[in-house]
Amino acid sequence: MAEISTKPYLIRALYEWCVDSGLTPQLLVAVDAQTRVPMAYVHDGQILLNVSAAAVRDLTLDNDWIQFSARFGGVSHEISIPVDRVAAIFARENGQGLHFEPVVAPEPPSPPPATEPVDAPTPPRGKPSLKVVK
Repeated sequence: MAEISTKPYLIRALYEWCVDSGLTPQLLVAVDAQTRVPMAYVHDGQILLNVSAAAVRDLTLDNDWIQFSARFGGVSHEISIPVDRVAAIFARENGQGLHFEPVVAPEPPSPPPATEPVDAPTPPRGKPSLKVVK
């Protein structure tokens, strides 16, 4: 059985601690191809997101994805973040929280070894015909 990561549980716990303490929870996210955020706000491959109840709508913190709607420059965006791309969660007011070790994305599988090209059979030329076989 695969080991369950503690990271999503820690993210949820710190989010609740921030909310209960009247602090502003913020996520630092390492953006990659799977991360759906407004790219105009990404700096040095990272984005800092305010995930307080006043800043987001329909926040979901599950074991694999963090999803919500938020406005950037007055325009609503649907945000989707793989949990493994969260680099930190902390309170804006005092900086208390957790930083996580970056997860190196697995390399794509290597292509299969090249094989010699197989010559395709040449189609017969001329008019097609049928032959009766007995």
